Amino acid sequence: MKTPKELGYFFPAEWEKHHATWLSWPHKEASWPGKLEKIFPVYAHFVSILTHGENVCINVNDEIMQRKAEAFLVQANARMEKVRFFHHPTNDAWCRDHGPAFLIHHTDRSKKAIVDWGYNAWGNKYPPYDLDDNIPTLISQYYDIPCFYPGIIMEGGSVDFNGQGAVLTTKSCLLNKNRNPDLSQKEIENYLEQYYGADQVLWLESGIEGDDTDGHIDDITRFVSAEKVLTILPDNLGHPDYKVLRENLKLLESMKLLNGKSLEVMTLPVPAIYEEEGQILPCSYANFYISNAAVIVPTFQDPNDEKALEIISSCFKDRKVIGLNSKDIIWGLGSFHCLSQQEPF
Repeated sequence: MKTPKELGYFFPAEWEKHHATWLSWPHKEASWPGKLEKIFPVYAHFVSILTHGENVCINVNDEIMQRKAEAFLVQANARMEKVRFFHHPTNDAWCRDHGPAFLIHHTDRSKKAIVDWGYNAWGNKYPPYDLDDNIPTLISQYYDIPCFYPGIIMEGGSVDFNGQGAVLTTKSCLLNKNRNPDLSQKEIENYLEQYYGADQVLWLESGIEGDDTDGHIDDITRFVSAEKVLTILPDNLGHPDYKVLRENLKLLESMKLLNGKSLEVMTLPVPAIYEEEGQILPCSYANFYISNAAVIVPTFQDPNDEKALEIISSCFKDRKVIGLNSKDIIWGLGSFHCLSQQEPF
């Protein structure tokens, strides 16, 4: 059977036009212990911003959950005509990782396909995850489009794309023995290239403290154009992530794209270390989501919030950059990018 790449499919850059954003409505108390109800107003605000530029498709467990979601969205002034609910039961809310990886065709963008990677809740950390693992197949069945099954574990937050053949990831996540212990780095590269339609895999080392995904790329380094990345870097030598993030910066500065050009690398500040109940939380401005209408950036009531928003704004002249307070959402160890997955137009 031919792979998506052999058939002409590829995963486009996030800044390309979306038909929709896919979400899975939060409901797992264990992901936000003691705070689940507190996240809904800001989550609904996030959805409301999305509805002003694209459709929003939301997986819910049942009619009761749908009604609850609708109430929060109406209160947040979402454009409800842009929202569609799907009764697709989930275990958790992290749609970037369990949601559909939509591909488009190089010569006919109306042709879409989905990759249904295996999903094991970041190395079997948070079972059960069987409902989440089934979400891409349910969506492919709804759309009646091809669905490819690579047969290995992969999460959407572990990879970032420039839309021109390059995929960026980390060794600490993709080479972790809790994902695909029998695969070599070269074999994983081959899966990325064949099933995402990529031509080049760029490897960083690892991620930040508090990130329970073993170092997802969407918390540290993001493409903002085909040749430019933003990468987080603390200015404090005593910061627990300073050494690894400095090493990532050196790697980025040494990388060359397929066209022979070096990556243009810009740095983003980091917020102060934020701990709750002894847990360092993975606060990162890099976990922004690029929607049609806006770039939505997690903020943390931190002095570096405005600086981060200014830097990100300089990279996106064609859309608003909006900061949303993520102090409660980050208690779930992820933010807006982790919660969302784009469907290209």
